[in-house]
Amino acid sequence: MTTTGSTTPTNTGDDAPTLPEQAGTLLGHLAGYMATRVIQVGLESGLLRGIATTPSLTPDELAERLGMDDLYVAVWCRAAFGAGVLERHEGGYALAAHVETLLFDEDSPAHLGAMVATVGQYEMFGRFADTLTTGERMWWDETSPGWIACVEGTGRPFYTRLLTAGLAQVPGVEDVLRTGGRVLDTACGSGAGVVRLARAYPRASVVGVDGDAHSIERAGSAVEVAGLCDRVELLVSPLEEMTLEEPVDVVINNISMHECRDIDRVTDRVLAALKPGGWFVISDFPFPDSDEGLRSVPGQLMSGVQFFEAQIDDQLLPRSAYDELLTRHGFTDMGWFRLSPVHAVTYGRRPA
Repeated sequence: MTTTGSTTPTNTGDDAPTLPEQAGTLLGHLAGYMATRVIQVGLESGLLRGIATTPSLTPDELAERLGMDDLYVAVWCRAAFGAGVLERHEGGYALAAHVETLLFDEDSPAHLGAMVATVGQYEMFGRFADTLTTGERMWWDETSPGWIACVEGTGRPFYTRLLTAGLAQVPGVEDVLRTGGRVLDTACGSGAGVVRLARAYPRASVVGVDGDAHSIERAGSAVEVAGLCDRVELLVSPLEEMTLEEPVDVVINNISMHECRDIDRVTDRVLAALKPGGWFVISDFPFPDSDEGLRSVPGQLMSGVQFFEAQIDDQLLPRSAYDELLTRHGFTDMGWFRLSPVHAVTYGRRPA
């Protein structure tokens, strides 16, 4: 007799969840998806901004102010309250505690608004589903401007944490940058990092390198608007082929090192770009290296990021992979630290 499937559970031990417990897990995921969509609608429509601007509005008042359907707005408000995004306030609604910071304050190290927008982009899950059979890959220059903008926003709190709490933990780096050092931001994207580095260290010169011409064009505009053209240089180049005219004191890679098509070749180019004794600072997602880590909330978030990474023929790396990388290339004075559950920094120095 042949069978086409099995109803045998994969875990029959004493620690296996009961049917109601497993149902609760899946329903929790469904509720989380619903809440994410509620936040996305609130951000894209202006509903959340409207309540942030004028707390205590009733759904009818909010609908009238924004020119929307009163029933639809009432449905959204009730769902946002249920998701913990809104609170009752003086007969109407207000943002729940810290929501304004988390969703709107782009300079906060806790900012999540861009991540909410990112997960709704076609490049995250839509294209993955459409190419699941063919496995057709892409690269950054094939993504939409909307995706580039969302990724820039997602990377911003990583830069914030790195600049406010990270570089100070790398011995000697800030002393050099504060006294006029030269820093290279690899895979600089649309320029948020180079602008913030130049502002944080006004005596330093900054170089930004990225392989995507559209991103460098956006970076150039950002640098010009910030009035930093005299201290920021931008270069279009794959990191594997990167060559600088002058060496730098510090090389930073923020949430992009795992995307290198040849990570060893890139590290060789970093070594060539550094002055003797210069620092290489890798700021990235620390992908879990255990089953327990995969089932944690940070692990689930990073597993979601992998859907995009797979489409560019890449995957996030465990943090320890960077220890192995730097050791392999002869870096010294290595160390690492964690800035958030999804953000770790690894560093080393080129031998003097």
